[in-house]
Amino acid sequence: MTTSSAGTTATAAQVTSWRNAVVVAYGASGLAFASWVSRLPAIRDALDLTPGNVGVVLLCMTLGSFASVSASGLIVLRLGSKRTIRTGSIMVGAGLLATGFGTTVLASPVATAIGLCIIGLGTGSWNTASNVEGAAVERAMGRHIMPRLHGAFSLGTVAGAGLGAIAAAVSLPVFWHLAAAGAVVAVSVATAASWFRADVTPVAGERTYSPDNFEDPTTGPIPIIAAGTTADAPLDNKRKVAQAWRDRRTLLLGVLVLGLALAEGAAGDWVALALADGHGQSDAAGAAGYGLFVAFMTIGRFAGTVVLDRYGRVPVMRWCSALAVLGLGIFVFAPAPWLAYVGLAAWGLGASLGFPVGMSAAADDPSKAAARVSVVSTIGYGAFLCGPPLLGMLAGHVGILHSLLAVMVMLALSFVLSPVARKAN
Repeated sequence: MTTSSAGTTATAAQVTSWRNAVVVAYGASGLAFASWVSRLPAIRDALDLTPGNVGVVLLCMTLGSFASVSASGLIVLRLGSKRTIRTGSIMVGAGLLATGFGTTVLASPVATAIGLCIIGLGTGSWNTASNVEGAAVERAMGRHIMPRLHGAFSLGTVAGAGLGAIAAAVSLPVFWHLAAAGAVVAVSVATAASWFRADVTPVAGERTYSPDNFEDPTTGPIPIIAAGTTADAPLDNKRKVAQAWRDRRTLLLGVLVLGLALAEGAAGDWVALALADGHGQSDAAGAAGYGLFVAFMTIGRFAGTVVLDRYGRVPVMRWCSALAVLGLGIFVFAPAPWLAYVGLAAWGLGASLGFPVGMSAAADDPSKAAARVSVVSTIGYGAFLCGPPLLGMLAGHVGILHSLLAVMVMLALSFVLSPVARKAN
């Protein structure tokens, strides 16, 4: 058992339930994202959009997400990660419903864009709070589990992409598909949040505990401190976030994450369309291609714990950046569709660990985790969210496939900045 300075206790069973609940939150986030992304070809066809128009519609979600993630540090410090995640998931569920309604019932690009904007507003702060919650679980368990938590997100995207491919194959209206997905997301996360503990049970200073050993044999229960707080009087929330934005390592971590996040985001929004338009595949095959990408991303994330323990953050980040470049190049220039799928597999493996490692590195200091994670998330999501719509505009001039080559520039920068992921002293 572990006792907080405020008298809060956490048993091994509570930590296990906490971890499982966080897994649900990550998985539901992936399901929500893949649900609408996998139906993007159907949305494009229903609304008769050009690639440039698709980029503009996606930009609405980007604006909502970026506004939300930019304010996420203050939101999490104000509301706590539990309430932030619960509120965000309900907003995402409502946004999925609105997106499907705008596409199928109203056939209105404006209504669809509003739904995507609502999804964005809920997603930004939800994801930052999930990373704060996940980092707290990681410290509490005394082992590297952040890649596997992000692996749960990827499993959610695999499930969402698979269901999206089935829905496309049977011509299920987008409205009914997204309405069902939204209900599952909102209910599951709102329920799982009851077991979250980051607001009351993270670790004091640098000390960690294991679910199998919650007490120091000489001093007894180990004191712990609430997320984003210190043993002294807490700084003003705005000051905490401002300090994080002035921290050199935090900013460089954000740029490191930015390149790999762009590789992930570009795949999420454009792989299905690139396979359909650039490699002559059907809409269902395009959705299945995205499912392949996230499947290999999931493999990379679940293998990430072992790889990180053995080789460390810096070499792994270099390998990931290089592999993502290789896979992306194969995908773009593949002379045959089957080779494009091979490229997707390598691309997914390469992009798999950018966010998990970046979030863990930003949360090395538990007392500054919320502010620093929000900064790295804001920079990373800036690429994840703003990049794909901008690629859509570029695609209007050079085509969808060749527009993806722009991602390689940022991946090269991530390769160079890999040493910043080293464990902070």
